[in-house]
Amino acid sequence: MSYSSGKISKLEYGKYLAASLTYMMLMQRDAVGMTLFDSKIKQYLPPRSVTSYLQPILKQLEIIQPGADTDISQVLHEIADRIKRRGLIILISDLLDEPEKVLSSLRHFRHNKHEVLLFHILDPLELSFKFEGDIQFEDLESGENIRTFPWYIQNEYKNEINEFINYYKKNCLENRIDYQLVETSTSFDNALIEYLVKRKLLN
Repeated sequence: MSYSSGKISKLEYGKYLAASLTYMMLMQRDAVGMTLFDSKIKQYLPPRSVTSYLQPILKQLEIIQPGADTDISQVLHEIADRIKRRGLIILISDLLDEPEKVLSSLRHFRHNKHEVLLFHILDPLELSFKFEGDIQFEDLESGENIRTFPWYIQNEYKNEINEFINYYKKNCLENRIDYQLVETSTSFDNALIEYLVKRKLLN
């Protein structure tokens, strides 16, 4: 989530999106909770509906740092077991984990009768792979390095990333999970509209 090819990283984009959604929900007097995690839960704030709750949430969003590793499915299963009251679950993530396991954990929420809205955050270069020259890529979680000419693997990479995205689109649709692909180069408007549409359907 710390990767950025432009002015804003995926993590920063996710923070702003979470902050905007929190503000909107609290202004509508909805109860809002938040869980920040990587391979384990780093911070859990239980749902509350008072407007003063915005400041503690913003504070935690401001200080959170990217972790060394990620285990989305394990954490989501833990959260699903913890949340007893039915509601709207919003996941903001780049989903760079094992898709089958992630979908299994999202189905856990649906099994518990929650509505689920998924914001899939990706950097534009993660989609286009339009790098130039001889590039050394580094895994920001493992530190592993690989040097290659991007044009040499671009077509294969784009096939893989499209398959990755389409897997989520297809399976989210089949499981009645709302999926929204969001590039960090775009405004927050589309994501916020998606939330408002979802909320209207719940009312």
